[in-house]
Amino acid sequence: MSSIDIPPEVAAKLGYYVYLYIDPRSEKPFYVGKGVGNRVLAHFSDEADSAKTQVLRELRELKMQPRLEILTHGLRDEETAFRIEAAVIDLLGIAQLTNAVRGWKSIEFGRMTLQELLGYYGAKPVSVTHPALLIRVNKEYRHNMSELELYEATRGAWKVGIRREGAQYAMAIFEGVVKEVYVIDSWHAANTTPYQTRTNHNVEGRWEFLGEVAPPDIRDLYVDMSVRDQFKKGLQNPVCYVNC
Repeated sequence: MSSIDIPPEVAAKLGYYVYLYIDPRSEKPFYVGKGVGNRVLAHFSDEADSAKTQVLRELRELKMQPRLEILTHGLRDEETAFRIEAAVIDLLGIAQLTNAVRGWKSIEFGRMTLQELLGYYGAKPVSVTHPALLIRVNKEYRHNMSELELYEATRGAWKVGIRREGAQYAMAIFEGVVKEVYVIDSWHAANTTPYQTRTNHNVEGRWEFLGEVAPPDIRDLYVDMSVRDQFKKGLQNPVCYVNC
C-alpha cells in the first residue's frame, strides 16, 4: 500500500480532502485525517509509537491492509478540511478512533448540545457576590465530559496561597462561562487525594480541594452565566479570587 502514489493530475482533482482508515477486521474507521496530495498515504511510513501505528502493525502481521476511503474532496481550503475532519471525529467519537486528539477547534466549534451552545454564546454577565475561586479549566474541558471529570478537572492542582482559605466556593469556568459551582470542604497538598479520571503532573507547591456540587440556590445564580469581566485581558493565571 505504501508504494502507491497519487499522480499529480489526480491530486489536483482531489484538492483538500478528508479521509478514513478502515480496519478490514471490523469494517469500522480507526483513523480520520485531512490533507492534500499524498497525505492519505503518509501514515504507512510513520514510525512513532501510537495507537494508530499499533493497528497498522497488527494488520501487517496478519498480511492485511487498511482500506483507505476519501470521505470528501475538492474542498476549497485547509480550514474547511480541518472543520470537516473535526466534525467526523466528533461524530464517530474520539474513543472509537486512534486519533490522539479531537479535531481543530473542536472545543469552540465541535459537537455539543443546543443548550451548551446557548450557554456558550448567550451567557449573560453575572456579578459574583460570594467568596469564590474562579478556575479556568479551558485545557481540560470537553462538552461531553462527565460530572466527575469536570469536578476533578476543577479541584486541582493549582498555585494558590493562603488566600484560598477565604473561598467558600470554586467555580469551573470555560471560556468565561460558569459550568459548575462547588462547595469547598477542605484544601490539601497536590496529589495527596485520589483522582479517578485524571492524574497530576508537576504538582510541587500546588494545592487541590475536596468538595461537592453547590446547592441549587447557589448553582442557579451562576451556572451558564458569564464571568468574563473578572479576568483581565492577558491574565495568565487560571485562578481568580473574588470576595476573598
